[in-house]
Amino acid sequence: MGAETENPQKRALAMVGTTKGEEIASDLIRAVSRHSLAYMLCAASEMFRHYDFDPLDLMIIHAVLNANVLKVMKNPDLDRQFGSVLAVEPDEIKQGVSRAALSRFFGLPIETVRRRADRLKKEGIFRETDGGLIVTEANQFKFGNNHQLQRTNMLLVRKFLRDLTEAGVELPGGI
Repeated sequence: MGAETENPQKRALAMVGTTKGEEIASDLIRAVSRHSLAYMLCAASEMFRHYDFDPLDLMIIHAVLNANVLKVMKNPDLDRQFGSVLAVEPDEIKQGVSRAALSRFFGLPIETVRRRADRLKKEGIFRETDGGLIVTEANQFKFGNNHQLQRTNMLLVRKFLRDLTEAGVELPGGI
């Protein structure tokens, strides 16, 4: 059997230059879009269910958390060092994020972000640094260090990857 008889969806990205390839790639794009949206909604639902916070505040908190660890995720040594569920990134290595960046990221008025961030600072969740806002490792709500949510997220990621594979998406490195 030649390459022509292989599963066409598994070859879609290599065939993007052809009309048939573009059609198959478009189908994969739709499948990835549907499954990634389902993953994001399930992850957000778990987060909303776990914390008794306004949903927008939770989104802002998690956007700050994500910004805080960008340089950790980009550095393989730091990523391994803080990859365990038992390891928490110390505040000193977190990358701060500005209110203006959060405003642009969410498309929200700067005043909305400022007001909410200031309230979250008063609650001990955020701390102001020279680089911007960080979610402090000592926050009483365990943002960034919630083992239950991390385990649930792992289940959701596995389901997402399994769903993509079943939809015909070939994952890099056999993930």
